[in-house]
Amino acid sequence: MRDYLTAAAQFDYHHTVNATLAGNLQALNACVECCDRHALPGRIALFWEGRDASSATYTFSDLQDKAARFANFLRAQGVKQGDRVAGLLPRNVELLITVLATWRLGAVYQPLFTAFGPKAIEHRLVSSGATVVVTDAVNRPKLSEVADCPAIVTVGGPKGQGIVRGDWSFWAELGNHSADCEPVLLSGEDPFLMMFTSGTTGPAKALAVPLKALVAFQAYTRDAVDLRPEDAFWNLADPGWAYGIYFGVAGPLSMGHPITFYDGPFTVESTCRVINKYAISNLTGSPTAYRMLIAGGDEFARAIKGRLRIVSSAGEPLNPEVIRWFADNLGVVIHDHYGQTELGMVLCNHHGLAHPVHLGAAGFASPGHRIVVLDDNHQELAAGQPGILAIDRRQSPMCWFAGYQGAPTKAFVGDYYLSGDTVELNPDASISFVGRSDDVITTSGYRVGPFDVESALIEHPAVVEAAVVGKPDPERTELVKAFVVLGARFEGHPQLAEELRQHVRKRLAAHAYPREIEFVSELPKTPSGKLQRFILRNQEIAKAQEAAAHKV
Repeated sequence: MRDYLTAAAQFDYHHTVNATLAGNLQALNACVECCDRHALPGRIALFWEGRDASSATYTFSDLQDKAARFANFLRAQGVKQGDRVAGLLPRNVELLITVLATWRLGAVYQPLFTAFGPKAIEHRLVSSGATVVVTDAVNRPKLSEVADCPAIVTVGGPKGQGIVRGDWSFWAELGNHSADCEPVLLSGEDPFLMMFTSGTTGPAKALAVPLKALVAFQAYTRDAVDLRPEDAFWNLADPGWAYGIYFGVAGPLSMGHPITFYDGPFTVESTCRVINKYAISNLTGSPTAYRMLIAGGDEFARAIKGRLRIVSSAGEPLNPEVIRWFADNLGVVIHDHYGQTELGMVLCNHHGLAHPVHLGAAGFASPGHRIVVLDDNHQELAAGQPGILAIDRRQSPMCWFAGYQGAPTKAFVGDYYLSGDTVELNPDASISFVGRSDDVITTSGYRVGPFDVESALIEHPAVVEAAVVGKPDPERTELVKAFVVLGARFEGHPQLAEELRQHVRKRLAAHAYPREIEFVSELPKTPSGKLQRFILRNQEIAKAQEAAAHKV
Protein backbone atom coordinates (compact mmCIF):
# COMPACT_ATOMS: atom_id res chain seq x y z
CA MET A 1 0.00 0.00 0.00
CA ARG A 2 1.40 3.41 -0.99
CA ASP A 3 1.67 6.24 1.50
CA TYR A 4 -0.98 8.94 1.04
CA LEU A 5 1.38 11.93 1.43
CA THR A 6 3.89 10.42 -0.98
CA ALA A 7 1.15 9.75 -3.56
CA ALA A 8 -0.16 13.30 -3.25
CA ALA A 9 3.32 14.80 -3.62
CA GLN A 10 4.14 12.59 -6.62
CA PHE A 11 0.91 13.64 -8.28
CA ASP A 12 1.67 17.32 -7.86
CA TYR A 13 5.12 16.88 -9.40
CA HIS A 14 4.45 14.44 -12.24
CA HIS A 15 0.86 15.02 -13.31
CA THR A 16 0.17 18.76 -13.23
CA VAL A 17 1.86 19.29 -16.60
CA ASN A 18 0.14 16.27 -18.11
CA ALA A 19 -3.27 17.49 -16.96
CA THR A 20 -2.54 20.92 -18.45
CA LEU A 21 -1.46 19.47 -21.80
CA ALA A 22 -4.45 17.10 -22.07
CA GLY A 23 -6.61 19.82 -23.61
CA ASN A 24 -4.13 20.29 -26.47
CA LEU A 25 -3.75 16.64 -27.46
CA GLN A 26 -5.89 15.57 -30.41
CA ALA A 27 -5.49 11.87 -29.73
CA LEU A 28 -8.14 10.66 -27.31
CA ASN A 29 -11.23 8.51 -27.74
CA ALA A 30 -13.18 7.02 -24.83
CA CYS A 31 -14.07 3.84 -26.75
CA VAL A 32 -10.38 3.24 -27.45
CA GLU A 33 -9.45 3.88 -23.81
CA CYS A 34 -12.28 1.74 -22.38
CA CYS A 35 -12.40 -1.05 -24.98
CA ASP A 36 -10.06 -1.21 -28.00
CA ARG A 37 -6.91 -0.84 -25.94
CA HIS A 38 -7.81 -3.98 -23.97
CA ALA A 39 -9.23 -6.12 -26.78
CA LEU A 40 -6.83 -9.03 -26.37
CA PRO A 41 -7.94 -12.61 -27.10
CA GLY A 42 -10.29 -13.89 -24.41
CA ARG A 43 -10.03 -10.84 -22.14
CA ILE A 44 -13.40 -10.43 -20.40
CA ALA A 45 -15.02 -6.99 -20.13
CA LEU A 46 -18.48 -7.78 -18.74
CA PHE A 47 -20.04 -10.38 -16.48
CA TRP A 48 -23.82 -10.14 -16.85
CA GLU A 49 -26.34 -11.72 -14.48
CA GLY A 50 -30.11 -11.69 -15.04
CA ARG A 51 -32.83 -11.67 -12.42
CA ASP A 52 -33.70 -15.28 -13.31
CA ALA A 53 -30.06 -16.39 -12.74
CA SER A 54 -29.35 -16.47 -16.48
CA SER A 55 -25.88 -15.16 -17.26
CA ALA A 56 -23.44 -14.24 -20.02
CA THR A 57 -19.89 -12.98 -20.42
CA TYR A 58 -18.57 -10.59 -23.07
CA THR A 59 -14.97 -9.92 -24.00
CA PHE A 60 -13.49 -6.58 -24.96
CA SER A 61 -13.22 -7.94 -28.51
CA ASP A 62 -16.96 -8.76 -28.52
CA LEU A 63 -17.79 -5.23 -27.44
CA GLN A 64 -15.32 -3.68 -29.88
CA ASP A 65 -17.03 -5.45 -32.78
CA LYS A 66 -20.59 -4.64 -31.69
CA ALA A 67 -19.80 -1.05 -30.74
CA ALA A 68 -18.25 -0.43 -34.17
CA ARG A 69 -21.34 -1.84 -35.93
CA PHE A 70 -23.75 0.23 -33.83
CA ALA A 71 -21.55 3.30 -34.32
CA ASN A 72 -21.91 2.88 -38.09
CA PHE A 73 -25.69 2.69 -37.66
CA LEU A 74 -25.69 5.87 -35.57
CA ARG A 75 -23.49 7.60 -38.14
CA ALA A 76 -25.98 6.62 -40.85
CA GLN A 77 -28.66 8.43 -38.83
CA GLY A 78 -26.58 11.57 -38.88
CA VAL A 79 -24.94 11.30 -35.45
CA LYS A 80 -21.60 13.11 -35.50
CA GLN A 81 -18.92 14.40 -33.16
CA GLY A 82 -20.39 16.25 -30.19
CA ASP A 83 -23.98 15.03 -30.72
CA ARG A 84 -25.86 13.55 -27.77
CA VAL A 85 -27.05 9.94 -27.74
CA ALA A 86 -29.29 9.05 -24.79
CA GLY A 87 -29.65 5.61 -23.24
CA LEU A 88 -32.82 4.66 -21.32
CA LEU A 89 -31.67 1.12 -20.65
CA PRO A 90 -31.38 -1.42 -17.83
CA ARG A 91 -28.05 -3.02 -16.94
CA ASN A 92 -27.70 -5.16 -20.05
CA VAL A 93 -25.01 -5.51 -22.68
CA GLU A 94 -27.02 -3.23 -25.02
CA LEU A 95 -26.35 -0.36 -22.64
CA LEU A 96 -22.61 -0.95 -22.79
CA ILE A 97 -22.64 -1.29 -26.59
CA THR A 98 -24.58 1.98 -26.88
CA VAL A 99 -22.13 3.80 -24.61
CA LEU A 100 -19.05 2.57 -26.48
CA ALA A 101 -20.57 3.15 -29.92
CA THR A 102 -21.44 6.73 -29.00
CA TRP A 103 -17.92 7.37 -27.79
CA ARG A 104 -16.43 5.77 -30.91
CA LEU A 105 -18.03 8.51 -33.02
CA GLY A 106 -16.75 11.26 -30.75
CA ALA A 107 -20.36 11.78 -29.66
CA VAL A 108 -21.58 12.29 -26.08
CA TYR A 109 -23.47 9.64 -24.11
CA GLN A 110 -26.36 10.81 -21.93
CA PRO A 111 -27.56 8.29 -19.31
CA LEU A 112 -31.25 8.19 -18.36
CA PHE A 113 -32.24 6.32 -15.19
CA THR A 114 -34.89 3.71 -15.98
CA ALA A 115 -37.01 4.71 -12.94
CA PHE A 116 -37.58 8.17 -14.44
CA GLY A 117 -41.09 9.06 -15.59
CA PRO A 118 -41.88 10.79 -18.91
CA LYS A 119 -41.54 14.35 -17.54
CA ALA A 120 -38.09 13.76 -16.06
CA ILE A 121 -37.01 12.09 -19.31
CA GLU A 122 -38.44 14.91 -21.43
CA HIS A 123 -36.65 17.60 -19.42
CA ARG A 124 -33.30 15.86 -19.89
CA LEU A 125 -33.77 15.05 -23.59
CA VAL A 126 -34.87 18.60 -24.40
CA SER A 127 -32.07 20.15 -22.33
CA SER A 128 -29.39 18.00 -23.97
CA GLY A 129 -30.76 18.20 -27.52
CA ALA A 130 -30.28 14.45 -27.92
CA THR A 131 -30.30 13.16 -31.51
CA VAL A 132 -31.14 9.52 -30.72
CA VAL A 133 -32.48 7.69 -27.67
CA VAL A 134 -31.92 3.95 -27.22
CA THR A 135 -34.36 2.07 -24.98
CA ASP A 136 -35.94 -1.34 -24.38
CA ALA A 137 -39.49 -2.68 -24.62
CA VAL A 138 -40.20 -2.08 -20.92
CA ASN A 139 -39.27 1.62 -20.99
CA ARG A 140 -40.42 2.37 -24.55
CA PRO A 141 -43.99 3.45 -23.53
CA LYS A 142 -42.57 6.38 -21.52
CA LEU A 143 -41.14 7.90 -24.70
CA SER A 144 -44.60 8.00 -26.29
CA GLU A 145 -45.42 10.70 -23.73
CA VAL A 146 -42.30 12.77 -24.46
CA ALA A 147 -42.92 15.81 -26.64
CA ASP A 148 -40.58 16.16 -29.65
CA CYS A 149 -38.84 12.91 -28.79
CA PRO A 150 -35.74 12.23 -30.90
CA ALA A 151 -35.33 9.12 -33.07
CA ILE A 152 -35.87 5.93 -31.06
CA VAL A 153 -33.95 2.66 -31.21
CA THR A 154 -35.65 -0.16 -29.31
CA VAL A 155 -34.13 -3.37 -27.99
CA GLY A 156 -36.78 -6.03 -28.62
CA GLY A 157 -37.10 -9.74 -27.92
CA PRO A 158 -36.08 -12.57 -30.25
CA LYS A 159 -38.88 -11.73 -32.66
CA GLY A 160 -38.83 -8.00 -32.16
CA GLN A 161 -41.46 -7.80 -29.43
CA GLY A 162 -41.80 -4.29 -28.11
CA ILE A 163 -40.69 -2.66 -31.36
CA VAL A 164 -43.04 0.21 -32.13
CA ARG A 165 -43.76 1.06 -35.75
CA GLY A 166 -41.25 3.66 -36.81
CA ASP A 167 -38.59 2.61 -34.28
CA TRP A 168 -35.25 1.22 -35.29
CA SER A 169 -34.55 -2.31 -34.03
CA PHE A 170 -31.27 -2.45 -32.08
CA TRP A 171 -30.11 -5.97 -32.95
CA ALA A 172 -31.40 -5.90 -36.51
CA GLU A 173 -29.45 -2.74 -37.27
CA LEU A 174 -26.39 -4.12 -35.53
CA GLY A 175 -26.40 -7.01 -38.01
CA ASN A 176 -26.89 -4.69 -40.98
CA HIS A 177 -23.72 -2.67 -40.48
CA SER A 178 -20.00 -3.23 -40.84
CA ALA A 179 -17.54 -3.58 -37.96
CA ASP A 180 -15.14 -1.28 -39.82
CA CYS A 181 -15.40 2.05 -37.98
CA GLU A 182 -12.40 4.22 -37.17
CA PRO A 183 -12.68 6.00 -33.80
CA VAL A 184 -12.86 9.81 -33.89
CA LEU A 185 -9.93 11.30 -31.98
CA LEU A 186 -10.60 14.26 -29.71
CA SER A 187 -8.90 16.54 -27.19
CA GLY A 188 -9.00 16.16 -23.44
CA GLU A 189 -11.36 19.14 -23.22
CA ASP A 190 -13.98 17.58 -25.52
CA PRO A 191 -17.03 16.09 -23.75
CA PHE A 192 -17.86 12.39 -23.72
CA LEU A 193 -20.66 12.34 -21.12
CA MET A 194 -23.69 14.59 -20.61
CA MET A 195 -24.78 14.36 -16.99
CA PHE A 196 -27.57 15.94 -14.97
CA THR A 197 -27.55 16.87 -11.31
CA SER A 198 -30.10 15.00 -9.22
CA GLY A 199 -32.43 17.99 -9.12
CA THR A 200 -33.33 17.51 -5.45
CA THR A 201 -33.87 21.25 -4.86
CA GLY A 202 -34.76 22.46 -8.35
CA PRO A 203 -34.72 21.43 -12.02
CA ALA A 204 -31.87 19.07 -12.88
CA LYS A 205 -28.98 20.97 -14.47
CA ALA A 206 -26.92 19.64 -17.38
CA LEU A 207 -23.15 19.44 -17.32
CA ALA A 208 -20.63 18.09 -19.80
CA VAL A 209 -17.86 15.76 -18.62
CA PRO A 210 -14.62 16.21 -20.63
CA LEU A 211 -12.44 13.31 -21.72
CA LYS A 212 -9.65 14.37 -19.37
CA ALA A 213 -11.94 13.31 -16.48
CA LEU A 214 -11.01 9.70 -17.35
CA VAL A 215 -7.68 10.34 -15.61
CA ALA A 216 -9.50 11.29 -12.41
CA PHE A 217 -11.87 8.31 -12.74
CA GLN A 218 -8.89 5.97 -13.01
CA ALA A 219 -7.13 7.59 -10.06
CA TYR A 220 -10.18 7.11 -7.82
CA THR A 221 -10.62 3.52 -8.96
CA ARG A 222 -6.96 2.79 -8.27
CA ASP A 223 -6.32 4.77 -5.07
CA ALA A 224 -9.67 4.83 -3.25
CA VAL A 225 -11.33 1.63 -4.49
CA ASP A 226 -7.95 -0.14 -4.65
CA LEU A 227 -9.04 -2.17 -7.67
CA ARG A 228 -6.45 -4.87 -8.31
CA PRO A 229 -6.06 -7.22 -11.29
CA GLU A 230 -7.03 -10.21 -9.14
CA ASP A 231 -10.24 -8.55 -7.86
CA ALA A 232 -13.72 -9.51 -8.99
CA PHE A 233 -15.41 -6.10 -8.97
CA TRP A 234 -19.04 -5.06 -8.61
CA ASN A 235 -20.40 -1.52 -8.41
CA LEU A 236 -24.01 -1.69 -7.17
CA ALA A 237 -24.86 1.78 -8.52
CA ASP A 238 -27.00 2.07 -11.65
CA PRO A 239 -25.14 3.44 -14.73
CA GLY A 240 -28.03 5.90 -15.09
CA TRP A 241 -26.29 7.91 -12.35
CA ALA A 242 -22.87 9.48 -12.01
CA TYR A 243 -21.32 6.98 -9.60
CA GLY A 244 -22.49 4.07 -11.74
CA ILE A 245 -21.29 5.40 -15.12
CA TYR A 246 -18.09 7.06 -13.82
CA PHE A 247 -16.90 4.24 -11.57
CA GLY A 248 -18.99 1.23 -12.58
CA VAL A 249 -18.21 1.59 -16.30
CA ALA A 250 -15.62 4.20 -17.38
CA GLY A 251 -13.10 3.89 -14.53
CA PRO A 252 -12.64 0.11 -14.38
CA LEU A 253 -12.98 -0.49 -18.14
CA SER A 254 -10.33 2.15 -18.89
CA MET A 255 -8.03 0.10 -16.65
CA GLY A 256 -8.86 -3.05 -18.61
CA HIS A 257 -10.78 -4.52 -15.67
CA PRO A 258 -14.05 -6.46 -16.15
CA ILE A 259 -17.25 -5.06 -14.66
CA THR A 260 -20.38 -6.77 -13.35
CA PHE A 261 -23.99 -5.94 -14.30
CA TYR A 262 -26.95 -7.38 -12.41
CA ASP A 263 -30.25 -6.75 -14.19
CA GLY A 264 -32.81 -7.18 -11.46
CA PRO A 265 -34.25 -5.70 -8.28
CA PHE A 266 -31.94 -5.12 -5.34
CA THR A 267 -32.52 -7.75 -2.64
CA VAL A 268 -30.41 -9.45 0.00
CA GLU A 269 -30.86 -12.78 -1.81
CA SER A 270 -29.81 -11.50 -5.24
CA THR A 271 -26.83 -9.64 -3.78
CA CYS A 272 -25.61 -12.78 -2.02
CA ARG A 273 -26.11 -14.81 -5.20
CA VAL A 274 -24.03 -12.48 -7.35
CA ILE A 275 -21.26 -12.10 -4.74
CA ASN A 276 -20.94 -15.86 -4.40
CA LYS A 277 -21.39 -16.79 -8.07
CA TYR A 278 -18.74 -14.35 -9.30
CA ALA A 279 -16.54 -14.46 -6.19
CA ILE A 280 -16.85 -10.70 -5.78
CA SER A 281 -13.98 -9.41 -3.66
CA ASN A 282 -14.24 -5.65 -4.23
CA LEU A 283 -17.70 -4.10 -3.74
CA THR A 284 -18.87 -0.49 -4.06
CA GLY A 285 -22.32 0.97 -3.38
CA SER A 286 -24.36 3.39 -1.30
CA PRO A 287 -25.09 3.49 2.45
CA THR A 288 -28.76 2.88 1.63
CA ALA A 289 -27.88 -0.41 -0.05
CA TYR A 290 -25.62 -1.44 2.83
CA ARG A 291 -28.27 -0.65 5.44
CA MET A 292 -30.73 -2.84 3.51
CA LEU A 293 -28.19 -5.67 3.49
CA ILE A 294 -27.53 -5.27 7.21
CA ALA A 295 -31.29 -5.66 7.78
CA GLY A 296 -30.76 -9.22 6.47
CA GLY A 297 -28.82 -9.84 9.69
CA ASP A 298 -27.06 -13.12 10.37
CA GLU A 299 -28.42 -14.75 7.21
CA PHE A 300 -26.68 -12.16 5.01
CA ALA A 301 -23.47 -12.34 7.03
CA ARG A 302 -23.30 -16.15 6.86
CA ALA A 303 -23.99 -16.16 3.11
CA ILE A 304 -21.05 -13.98 2.08
CA LYS A 305 -18.57 -14.04 4.97
CA GLY A 306 -15.05 -14.52 3.67
CA ARG A 307 -15.85 -13.39 0.12
CA LEU A 308 -15.20 -9.65 0.26
CA ARG A 309 -11.73 -8.14 0.56
CA ILE A 310 -12.84 -4.51 0.85
CA VAL A 311 -16.02 -2.44 0.47
CA SER A 312 -16.45 1.22 -0.56
CA SER A 313 -19.40 3.53 0.05
CA ALA A 314 -20.50 6.72 -1.75
CA GLY A 315 -23.57 8.84 -2.39
CA GLU A 316 -24.20 10.06 1.15
CA PRO A 317 -22.27 9.89 4.44
CA LEU A 318 -21.59 6.42 5.81
CA ASN A 319 -22.98 5.90 9.31
CA PRO A 320 -20.38 4.62 11.83
CA GLU A 321 -22.72 1.77 12.79
CA VAL A 322 -22.49 0.40 9.22
CA ILE A 323 -18.68 0.51 9.46
CA ARG A 324 -18.76 -1.39 12.75
CA TRP A 325 -21.26 -3.98 11.45
CA PHE A 326 -19.14 -4.85 8.42
CA ALA A 327 -16.05 -5.17 10.58
CA ASP A 328 -17.72 -7.25 13.31
CA ASN A 329 -19.88 -9.51 11.13
CA LEU A 330 -17.93 -9.83 7.89
CA GLY A 331 -14.39 -8.99 8.96
CA VAL A 332 -14.32 -6.43 6.14
CA VAL A 333 -13.12 -2.83 6.03
CA ILE A 334 -15.70 -0.46 4.53
CA HIS A 335 -14.53 3.08 3.70
CA ASP A 336 -16.50 6.27 3.07
CA HIS A 337 -15.97 8.31 -0.11
CA TYR A 338 -17.37 11.75 -0.96
CA GLY A 339 -18.08 13.34 -4.32
CA GLN A 340 -20.64 14.98 -6.56
CA THR A 341 -21.82 14.60 -10.15
CA GLU A 342 -19.90 17.79 -10.87
CA LEU A 343 -16.64 16.58 -9.34
CA GLY A 344 -16.39 12.82 -9.35
CA MET A 345 -14.92 11.60 -6.04
CA VAL A 346 -12.67 14.11 -4.30
CA LEU A 347 -12.62 13.24 -0.60
CA CYS A 348 -11.95 9.65 0.40
CA ASN A 349 -10.76 7.17 2.94
CA HIS A 350 -8.48 5.50 0.40
CA HIS A 351 -8.22 1.72 0.46
CA GLY A 352 -5.09 1.89 -1.69
CA LEU A 353 -3.25 4.65 0.19
CA ALA A 354 -2.01 4.54 3.77
CA HIS A 355 -3.35 7.31 6.00
CA PRO A 356 -5.23 7.58 9.34
CA VAL A 357 -8.91 6.62 9.16
CA HIS A 358 -11.25 8.16 11.72
CA LEU A 359 -14.65 6.61 12.36
CA GLY A 360 -17.26 8.84 10.73
CA ALA A 361 -14.79 11.07 8.82
CA ALA A 362 -15.15 11.45 5.05
CA GLY A 363 -11.38 11.18 4.63
CA PHE A 364 -8.63 13.08 2.84
CA ALA A 365 -8.51 15.01 -0.42
CA SER A 366 -7.92 12.75 -3.41
CA PRO A 367 -4.45 13.41 -4.89
CA GLY A 368 -4.71 16.19 -7.45
CA HIS A 369 -7.35 18.09 -5.45
CA ARG A 370 -6.91 20.81 -2.86
CA ILE A 371 -9.96 20.84 -0.59
CA VAL A 372 -10.55 23.63 1.91
CA VAL A 373 -13.21 24.74 4.39
CA LEU A 374 -14.56 28.28 3.92
CA ASP A 375 -16.52 30.62 6.16
CA ASP A 376 -19.44 32.77 4.99
CA ASN A 377 -16.98 35.36 3.65
CA HIS A 378 -15.15 32.69 1.63
CA GLN A 379 -12.07 32.79 3.84
CA GLU A 380 -10.28 29.52 4.56
CA LEU A 381 -10.90 28.17 8.06
CA ALA A 382 -8.52 26.41 10.41
CA ALA A 383 -9.20 23.01 11.97
CA GLY A 384 -12.15 22.68 14.33
CA GLN A 385 -14.43 25.26 12.68
CA PRO A 386 -17.40 24.15 10.56
CA GLY A 387 -17.81 25.73 7.15
CA ILE A 388 -18.46 25.03 3.47
CA LEU A 389 -16.42 22.38 1.66
CA ALA A 390 -14.77 23.96 -1.38
CA ILE A 391 -12.36 22.96 -4.14
CA ASP A 392 -9.45 25.28 -4.83
CA ARG A 393 -9.71 24.97 -8.62
CA ARG A 394 -6.47 26.81 -9.33
CA GLN A 395 -4.52 24.23 -7.32
CA SER A 396 -6.57 21.16 -8.30
CA PRO A 397 -5.37 19.89 -11.69
CA MET A 398 -7.67 16.84 -11.40
CA CYS A 399 -10.77 19.05 -11.10
CA TRP A 400 -12.53 18.97 -14.49
CA PHE A 401 -15.89 20.69 -13.84
CA ALA A 402 -16.24 23.92 -15.87
CA GLY A 403 -19.88 24.84 -15.18
CA TYR A 404 -23.42 23.94 -16.17
CA GLN A 405 -24.67 23.92 -19.75
CA GLY A 406 -26.54 27.10 -20.58
CA ALA A 407 -26.89 28.16 -16.95
CA PRO A 408 -24.77 30.39 -14.69
CA THR A 409 -23.76 29.05 -11.30
CA LYS A 410 -23.19 30.69 -7.94
CA ALA A 411 -20.97 27.76 -6.99
CA PHE A 412 -17.90 29.43 -8.51
CA VAL A 413 -16.50 32.15 -6.25
CA GLY A 414 -13.06 33.33 -7.33
CA ASP A 415 -10.83 30.27 -7.51
CA TYR A 416 -13.22 28.17 -5.44
CA TYR A 417 -16.02 25.76 -6.27
CA LEU A 418 -18.49 25.73 -3.36
CA SER A 419 -19.97 22.29 -2.78
CA GLY A 420 -22.92 23.36 -0.62
CA ASP A 421 -21.93 20.84 2.06
CA THR A 422 -21.02 21.77 5.62
CA VAL A 423 -17.87 20.04 6.89
CA GLU A 424 -15.17 20.45 9.50
CA LEU A 425 -11.42 20.24 9.01
CA ASN A 426 -9.63 17.97 11.48
CA PRO A 427 -6.10 18.67 12.85
CA ASP A 428 -4.57 15.92 10.65
CA ALA A 429 -6.11 17.46 7.46
CA SER A 430 -8.89 14.89 7.20
CA ILE A 431 -12.42 16.26 6.87
CA SER A 432 -15.62 15.28 8.67
CA PHE A 433 -19.04 15.71 7.09
CA VAL A 434 -21.68 17.73 8.98
CA GLY A 435 -24.49 17.96 6.41
CA ARG A 436 -25.88 19.87 3.46
CA SER A 437 -25.85 23.57 4.32
CA ASP A 438 -29.64 23.70 4.11
CA ASP A 439 -29.94 20.65 6.40
CA VAL A 440 -27.93 21.96 9.37
CA ILE A 441 -30.29 22.64 12.31
CA THR A 442 -30.06 25.71 14.56
CA THR A 443 -31.64 24.96 17.93
CA SER A 444 -31.33 27.15 21.04
CA GLY A 445 -28.21 28.76 19.58
CA TYR A 446 -26.52 25.43 18.78
CA ARG A 447 -25.80 24.07 15.29
CA VAL A 448 -26.68 20.40 14.97
CA GLY A 449 -25.67 18.24 12.00
CA PRO A 450 -28.49 15.81 11.12
CA PHE A 451 -26.00 13.12 10.09
CA ASP A 452 -24.67 12.77 13.66
CA VAL A 453 -28.19 12.35 15.09
CA GLU A 454 -29.15 9.87 12.35
CA SER A 455 -26.00 7.85 12.99
CA ALA A 456 -26.76 7.68 16.71
CA LEU A 457 -30.33 6.54 16.02
CA ILE A 458 -29.18 3.80 13.63
CA GLU A 459 -26.99 2.36 16.38
CA HIS A 460 -30.19 1.35 18.22
CA PRO A 461 -31.20 -2.22 17.28
CA ALA A 462 -34.80 -1.20 16.51
CA VAL A 463 -33.86 1.36 13.84
CA VAL A 464 -33.25 0.54 10.18
CA GLU A 465 -33.18 4.09 8.79
CA ALA A 466 -33.59 7.62 10.12
CA ALA A 467 -33.88 11.16 8.77
CA VAL A 468 -33.46 14.21 10.97
CA VAL A 469 -34.65 17.76 10.18
CA GLY A 470 -35.20 21.05 11.92
CA LYS A 471 -38.83 21.81 12.78
CA PRO A 472 -39.73 25.51 13.19
CA ASP A 473 -40.10 26.41 16.87
CA PRO A 474 -40.83 29.89 18.29
CA GLU A 475 -38.66 29.35 21.38
CA ARG A 476 -35.68 27.41 19.99
CA THR A 477 -35.73 28.64 16.35
CA GLU A 478 -35.83 24.96 15.41
CA LEU A 479 -36.22 21.74 17.33
CA VAL A 480 -34.70 18.46 16.25
CA LYS A 481 -37.25 16.07 14.76
CA ALA A 482 -36.50 12.51 13.65
CA PHE A 483 -38.37 10.32 11.18
CA VAL A 484 -37.59 6.69 11.95
CA VAL A 485 -38.08 3.45 9.99
CA LEU A 486 -38.15 0.44 12.33
CA GLY A 487 -37.09 -3.14 11.79
CA ALA A 488 -39.79 -5.72 11.07
CA ARG A 489 -39.77 -7.03 14.66
CA PHE A 490 -40.45 -3.63 16.26
CA GLU A 491 -43.51 -1.47 16.74
CA GLY A 492 -43.57 2.29 17.08
CA HIS A 493 -44.98 3.44 20.43
CA PRO A 494 -44.33 6.30 22.89
CA GLN A 495 -42.10 4.15 25.12
CA LEU A 496 -39.80 3.30 22.22
CA ALA A 497 -39.73 6.94 21.11
CA GLU A 498 -38.59 7.96 24.58
CA GLU A 499 -35.99 5.19 24.60
CA LEU A 500 -34.60 6.49 21.29
CA ARG A 501 -34.54 10.08 22.59
CA GLN A 502 -32.53 9.05 25.64
CA HIS A 503 -30.26 6.87 23.52
CA VAL A 504 -29.30 9.86 21.36
CA ARG A 505 -29.06 12.22 24.34
CA LYS A 506 -26.58 9.90 26.00
CA ARG A 507 -24.69 9.24 22.76
CA LEU A 508 -24.40 12.88 21.60
CA ALA A 509 -25.45 15.83 23.75
CA ALA A 510 -28.44 17.22 25.60
CA HIS A 511 -29.14 19.83 22.88
CA ALA A 512 -28.83 17.37 19.97
CA TYR A 513 -31.40 14.70 20.80
CA PRO A 514 -34.67 14.60 18.80
CA ARG A 515 -37.44 16.18 20.86
CA GLU A 516 -39.96 14.72 18.40
CA ILE A 517 -39.87 11.28 16.79
CA GLU A 518 -42.26 10.14 14.08
CA PHE A 519 -42.33 6.49 13.00
CA VAL A 520 -42.72 6.07 9.23
CA SER A 521 -42.72 3.15 6.81
CA GLU A 522 -40.24 4.75 4.40
CA LEU A 523 -38.17 7.90 3.84
CA PRO A 524 -38.24 10.14 0.76
CA LYS A 525 -35.26 9.50 -1.50
CA THR A 526 -34.02 10.32 -4.96
CA PRO A 527 -34.21 7.49 -7.52
CA SER A 528 -30.52 6.85 -6.80
CA GLY A 529 -31.25 6.34 -3.10
CA LYS A 530 -30.08 9.64 -1.61
CA LEU A 531 -32.09 10.89 1.35
CA GLN A 532 -34.27 13.95 0.60
CA ARG A 533 -34.43 15.70 3.95
CA PHE A 534 -35.75 18.87 2.32
CA ILE A 535 -39.09 17.16 1.60
CA LEU A 536 -39.56 16.37 5.28
CA ARG A 537 -38.32 19.81 6.29
CA ASN A 538 -40.76 21.50 3.90
CA GLN A 539 -43.60 19.38 5.31
CA GLU A 540 -42.78 20.60 8.82
CA ILE A 541 -42.57 24.23 7.67
CA ALA A 542 -45.97 23.91 5.98
CA LYS A 543 -47.49 22.42 9.14
CA ALA A 544 -46.05 25.26 11.25
CA GLN A 545 -47.43 27.88 8.87
CA GLU A 546 -50.86 26.24 8.90
CA ALA A 547 -50.86 26.10 12.70
CA ALA A 548 -49.88 29.76 12.91
CA ALA A 549 -52.67 30.71 10.49
CA HIS A 550 -55.26 28.88 12.63
CA LYS A 551 -54.07 30.77 15.72
CA VAL A 552 -54.63 34.08 13.94
